Amino acid sequence: MERASPQVHRIITLSSGLSRGSNLLAIHRYFQKESLPIQIAYAVFSNPQAQAIANANAEGISSLVIPIRDPQLFEERVLSLIKTQDISLVALCGFMKKVSADFIRKARVPILNIHPALLPKFGGKGMYGTAVHEAVFKAGEKLSGATVHLVDEEYDRGAIIRQESIDIGFCSSPEMIASAVLEIEHKIYGPSIRQILLSR
Repeated sequence: MERASPQVHRIITLSSGLSRGSNLLAIHRYFQKESLPIQIAYAVFSNPQAQAIANANAEGISSLVIPIRDPQLFEERVLSLIKTQDISLVALCGFMKKVSADFIRKARVPILNIHPALLPKFGGKGMYGTAVHEAVFKAGEKLSGATVHLVDEEYDRGAIIRQESIDIGFCSSPEMIASAVLEIEHKIYGPSIRQILLSR
């Protein structure tokens, strides 16, 4: 009698702007290294010029460009993808646009986001990218890190799934903080997805 194959969880990633795709690649490589029954079905980009598209293709990840000029149409196409491709989770990877509350409700799958910094005042609503590291540096914080959380209708205020800190006392610039924190992001995003999909 043949043993049934374990269910493979299919996820999509969303990236906007000129994403380099470092978190996307870190997730993909983690799934492969750990031989997990999780795969990136599609890496969705809103900008056809994103460097990450070539990086994804080089890793064998199917990519798809959906322009975000019309946010409602963008969301409709992503929702259709979730439904027709049996998607189990959406991971935001450098997605700087805010998805609507209607999208979050209709997706009916977990949506994860990762942001640098440990405190919402630095990495929460309206604060992203280099501005986070600049604010942390200016405030004289001794710790930073990364936070993975569920996206709810408050977007950046959902339940924290995983969080890890790093001493940034040695960092003499926001750029040094950004580099240190990115390593933490790469370390925790894949395991966070594993936790959501495989711990049920």
